[in-house]
Amino acid sequence: QVQLVESGGGLVQAGGSLRLSCAASGRTFSTTTRAWFRQAPGKEREFVAAITWNGGSTYYADSVKGRFTISRDNARTTWYLQLNSLKPEDTAAYYCAADPRGSGRFASMASYIYWGQGTQVTVSS
Repeated sequence: QVQLVESGGGLVQAGGSLRLSCAASGRTFSTTTRAWFRQAPGKEREFVAAITWNGGSTYYADSVKGRFTISRDNARTTWYLQLNSLKPEDTAAYYCAADPRGSGRFASMASYIYWGQGTQVTVSS
């Protein structure tokens, strides 16, 4: 069993920054893609960013490109999402997710088996 726990959400003014963390515990796996998704009230969950665990390649949604950065720690048990230049439209619950099969379909929710419980990010104008 793998557990993912997010932290780092909060309330911030527009233009501010936050750093989200996702810590994985339980059975470890190496060849995976790890990602962040978000869901605003009344909207569907959407892809934000992903990182491949071995090569460290990164992928971003167009809406966050240049403002958000996904990264991982050297021990490969934790990954992060740095949120800069935040906008009110970034307000959402942010979820980390892991794909242990390395399907390559990094923007598809169906690729991810393990999910965190979510952390709320609220950006005030």
